[in-house]
Amino acid sequence: MLYSFLVHLVQPFLNLINGRPIITGKEHLPAGNYILIAPHRSWMDPVLLALAIFPKKFAFMAKEELFQKPLANWFLRKLNAFPVNRANPGPSAVKTPVRILKQTDLATIIFPTGSRYSAKLKGGSLVIAKLAGVPLVPAVYQGPLSFKQLFARHPRKIAIGEPITIDRKMKLNDEKLAEMEQTIQAAFDQLDQQLDPTFKYQMPPKPSDDQF
Repeated sequence: MLYSFLVHLVQPFLNLINGRPIITGKEHLPAGNYILIAPHRSWMDPVLLALAIFPKKFAFMAKEELFQKPLANWFLRKLNAFPVNRANPGPSAVKTPVRILKQTDLATIIFPTGSRYSAKLKGGSLVIAKLAGVPLVPAVYQGPLSFKQLFARHPRKIAIGEPITIDRKMKLNDEKLAEMEQTIQAAFDQLDQQLDPTFKYQMPPKPSDDQF
């Protein structure tokens, strides 16, 4: 209930200060559950992607440090977020999203780089998709990267690509993981080109206290 309430509160506010978003490719979204994968470019992009796909609802991975305070823990869990130790992810980092995808009507958003300060893709989303039996849906966000930049009225743009199906019989060895990661990166590059052929993401410097 809190999830839907915040969508109906935040979306009009963003439209007021920044204009309506430009969203392409929503016809590619599957009817059931799926994993929306995207390059991580802003602390806002989980919210902006979720708003773009609503009324489909999502569960989110979030770093466990955000759950340490009781109020934040309550709030995040009401928004379908679950904690993950990014430096040392345990079995729950896979088991929890697999269970959610199989047993609820929630899709999930995963950023394969894991951080805004890395361009290297990791294979966790592939493992989760295989075990849960759901497709990966690539998406990219271009636009303001901070709350302050929203007021400059540069549009929020999101492109959604065709689903990538993971064969449940596929062995995800190093060679196959590398092949699938190339497929994912190619999908991101194509979507970026589709939105703006001149776009180039400028990665921010990594904070000294970010150990991921």
